[in-house]
Amino acid sequence: MKILICVENLLMDGVKRVATVVGNELAKTNKVAYFTLATTPAFFELNAPLITTANPVNTGKSFRGSKPLTKYSSQINDLIQVLIKGDYDVVILTAGLLTSFSSRIKARVPQVRIIAWLHNNYETYMDNYYRNMQSEFIAGLRSADRVVVLTSHDVIRFSKIQPRSIKIYNPLTIKRGIISSLTNHVISMVSRIDIQQKGLDLLVKIAANIPGDWEIRLAGSGPDEKKLRNLISQMNVNNKLKLTGSLTDEQLAVHYQTSSIFMMTSRWEGLPLVIGEAMSFGLPVISMNNTGAQEYLNGGKFGVLTQDHRVHDLSIKLDTLMYSPSIRDYWANQALQRSHDFSLSDVTNQWQQLFKELNL
Repeated sequence: MKILICVENLLMDGVKRVATVVGNELAKTNKVAYFTLATTPAFFELNAPLITTANPVNTGKSFRGSKPLTKYSSQINDLIQVLIKGDYDVVILTAGLLTSFSSRIKARVPQVRIIAWLHNNYETYMDNYYRNMQSEFIAGLRSADRVVVLTSHDVIRFSKIQPRSIKIYNPLTIKRGIISSLTNHVISMVSRIDIQQKGLDLLVKIAANIPGDWEIRLAGSGPDEKKLRNLISQMNVNNKLKLTGSLTDEQLAVHYQTSSIFMMTSRWEGLPLVIGEAMSFGLPVISMNNTGAQEYLNGGKFGVLTQDHRVHDLSIKLDTLMYSPSIRDYWANQALQRSHDFSLSDVTNQWQQLFKELNL
């Protein structure tokens, strides 16, 4: 089977990380290639050929504008020619911009099966990211043969547009290592430094409330790093909230292993990989409520969920975890149990089953 996986670019972020991990695994038993709209170097290892559009767009950002079919007409034609010349059986379109290409692709290459692979929740796409291209996005969803989403919440929402919507989890993308001892007074976070989405303004307030013998270590980079450092200084929490920068997989493993709690403050998420990673190292998870955390924690069965954007509520529940080793142990066991639901082999098998259902 010939599969083309399409991405806007291969810069470091969760969508591209998952796309390449799943793509590399599928490449073991299928003929897989990647197609990108940008010539920026790939941050991730690729075990399949990379095809770049003849008309690259190197903004370094994901498209959030209007009239995508007009602005990207050259790139759509490039993609269609690749599909025709390569005689691909299936094309996987990641996120909203590429999904909007679906109707054009179907009109020109009707035999190819189209899968729209969505990595964030319905409300974020419709009301935020793609509100200026909502009609094109919806048309793309309707033209796709399947829409793959990450949560039960999103199956319900997207099925109203495309009844052939299904849920396939993103897999863990980091190898399991030594389980945390849960004895270090460290709270870990892994996040792109995007203050609004990741709730990092709330994080700074939370940091001000933790006891002096604990600290929060945030791994990641992003466009708001300077603003975040200013907030940290303004709130005088430099000794409580420390930024480590971006970490390799090996460094991330140590980051998890040497902490005792994993925390997330995001206002919205699709299915945040980092929760699953933290769970696989036996970390109790506490998160502000969002649809991705709801799915991972199963409404609070496998971790601690707090009220939307309520710093006080999270601080109280975080205190309980910090002061009680036995409660940390309980949630660590729950996390380890849940982490087994996100194995790469299980997720790959679900993708292979999807291809069979499409008669490929």
